[in-house]
Amino acid sequence: MPDIPRKGRGAISNRTPRFEARARVAIDDGWDGDGEPLPPLRTTVGVDAARRIIATNESPDIPFDRSINPYRGCEHGCIYCFARPTHAYYGLSPGIDFETKLFQKPDAPQLLEQELRNPRYRPAVIVLGANTDPYQPIEKDLQLTRRILQVLAEFRHPVAIVTKSPLVLRDLDILAPLAAQSLAMVTLSVTTLDRTLARKMEPRAATPGRRLAAIRALGEAGVPVGVLAAPMIPALNDTELEAILAAAAEAGATSAGYTLLRLPLEIRDLFVEWLEAHFPDRAARVMSLVRDTRGGADYDSRWGLRTRGTGVYADLLATRFRLARRKLGLDKRRFDLDTDRFQLPPTKGDQLSLL
Repeated sequence: MPDIPRKGRGAISNRTPRFEARARVAIDDGWDGDGEPLPPLRTTVGVDAARRIIATNESPDIPFDRSINPYRGCEHGCIYCFARPTHAYYGLSPGIDFETKLFQKPDAPQLLEQELRNPRYRPAVIVLGANTDPYQPIEKDLQLTRRILQVLAEFRHPVAIVTKSPLVLRDLDILAPLAAQSLAMVTLSVTTLDRTLARKMEPRAATPGRRLAAIRALGEAGVPVGVLAAPMIPALNDTELEAILAAAAEAGATSAGYTLLRLPLEIRDLFVEWLEAHFPDRAARVMSLVRDTRGGADYDSRWGLRTRGTGVYADLLATRFRLARRKLGLDKRRFDLDTDRFQLPPTKGDQLSLL
């Protein structure tokens, strides 16, 4: 029995995660039920008792080597989110579970301070939002991201934020002073300018217009701001690439990036389900073009190719991006922040300096 879209949720199903030995499927037993609609899916927030908070990577195609993710799972529900497969490590589905069973790291600010005080620590740009959005809806009440920023500000540590949410404007009182010292920048992800498409693809994220307004407000406050047109999906939003970059540049963005749709692990089946439910007339065409950019496969995980793809279509998209970026003046370096201002703030009982 096929699953049906749920209002306000991106994934169609709750597919069994890859590490589970048994799978469950819905079967039509002939009973129609009482005709009542399915109950709404409630969001729950558990605790992730992390022992470290700074995650490191050695990926050669990522322009940073460390990041912080205050949350696991993301209520925005973006169907293409490359973080979805991480929920499988907890025995949870990368589908609806990823959007509804969230986890917070309440000790993140304290853990961060401990790690920054380690004598062996050497500063480099920390990225917030490398995996899940640090300003997803639960941040409004939990304020973990804000408290992390406060710690980074005390240490004069450079930080770059990637988000879809205008909630980032709440923290301008921290970000603007950091930016004045070349210690902060923000990138807003804008996937489409079409509100109808955005509502289906990113059901609980801010509308495209609100994201562009956030770009404008950040720029006016003196915070370097960029736009990330990601992911570009063949035959779905790819024609909007230049329009997205132009709208962001008009709003005040000074840098830009893009990625091609990635379909690793469980994301492939979740995305195809979503396509067939919302765009049955073009699902086959979209997947055909995706395979054209991945050497005939649904995904190619090789470094340097996983976010760009190969082939005629991928090359054309890359050329369009380079030309538009240059024309619109969106070619300032991203993550170009100052690491020399880093200092350990005094703690209670420290000996006063004689300098």
